[in-house]
Amino acid sequence: MDQAISNAAPEAVEGGQSEAGPAPRRRAVGVDVGGVMVGGGAPVVVQSMTNTDTADVEATVRQVAALARAGSEIVRITVDRPESAAAVPHIREKLEKRGIRVPLVGDFHYIGHRLLADHPACAEALEKYRINPGNVGFKDKKDKQFGAIVELAARHGKAVRIGVNWGSLDQELLTHLMDENAGAQKPKSAAAILRETIIRSALLSAARAEEIGLGRDRIILSAKVSQVQDLIAVYRDLARRCDYALHLGLTEAGMGSKGIVASAAALSVLLQEGIGDTIRISLTPEPGGDRSLEVKVAQEILQTMGFRTFLPVVAACPGCGRTTSTVFQELAKSIEAHIGERMPAWREQYPGVEKLKVAVMGCIVNGPGESKHADIGISLPGTGEIPTAPVYVDGVKAGTLRGPNLAVEFQKLVEDYIEKRFGRAGAGSDAAAPAESAPAA
Repeated sequence: MDQAISNAAPEAVEGGQSEAGPAPRRRAVGVDVGGVMVGGGAPVVVQSMTNTDTADVEATVRQVAALARAGSEIVRITVDRPESAAAVPHIREKLEKRGIRVPLVGDFHYIGHRLLADHPACAEALEKYRINPGNVGFKDKKDKQFGAIVELAARHGKAVRIGVNWGSLDQELLTHLMDENAGAQKPKSAAAILRETIIRSALLSAARAEEIGLGRDRIILSAKVSQVQDLIAVYRDLARRCDYALHLGLTEAGMGSKGIVASAAALSVLLQEGIGDTIRISLTPEPGGDRSLEVKVAQEILQTMGFRTFLPVVAACPGCGRTTSTVFQELAKSIEAHIGERMPAWREQYPGVEKLKVAVMGCIVNGPGESKHADIGISLPGTGEIPTAPVYVDGVKAGTLRGPNLAVEFQKLVEDYIEKRFGRAGAGSDAAAPAESAPAA
């Protein structure tokens, strides 16, 4: 079985690699997770996880709804005890009443086989089950309990993520590979054996799931570690040795900028190499912090690298001695906040609005040029410059703003541009007409 798994290597997607572009996407078997396609050439999917007590139906519904509104296309919830399992169908029902049909994934450990069997409504309400081979069961019970969950997934037509985590590895497999390595003529490092254990655990479990009757189009694999270089090495090897859809994520990434930077560093390398079908950013939130930050970071990684577009881009200069005024900083912040607040409605009202590019620049050095490259841009006066702010629409100077209401007036121009370009009447046109009569105070 190991030999067959090791030699399985997917073909690359047709099409060459451009000089400045990413490698061709790795060809993965597509998995339908409640109407969201993972792999199979589909765009990389953003997902997240709640941190509420799932037994608290109202709190979990609120958080799932917030994550979905932020753009999470799949949401995972913890199912750790009977009360949680009993709550799942009620969570699903309340979400549907709110018009939210985001697929829910059940995160199972230790007693998942029992919870799914005892709560068939839970098994049906979930779209995917997450199993960790390292803690699905121990000794003689391990294979039996793993098999029970897989059988239930097959029976209910659900997908399964086999999620290996280096913090809870299959100790029997690890010991076996360590002993085998100790007797080798050229022993590998302990780190290499650890990585091989992670990969082997995922592949052997997937093969076992197929033997039980779960199709390849129902299996997603993940192999999570908390160090960037280890994660890159593990997924490169895993991608080479199978064609299952892959879930990327740096586990225990950390809090704040540390977690964001580490996740971006690891996932960007893999995505650039064509590896990865769905991603989750495992950030530790600040106490009482917004859980949806992990969704925003995932979207920004994909958008910054050019794989997907989620939100309009607001380009703004960093500021320097020429830009002693804070007006451009305040304007950039207010425009970004306004776009973020309006996007849920704009997505419905203005198809394609996520492709909008706005520029808010602080002085004349790069301001006009950057503004011309944007769909709509403004160049604010810097130190010693005439207190006027030229506005550019589709590369053409369309007017000049002055005075204390400049920010409000520019925001109105952005709204008008969106209406003209992305509204029903303007849909399909190449661009909106320049706002020749931009207001001037």
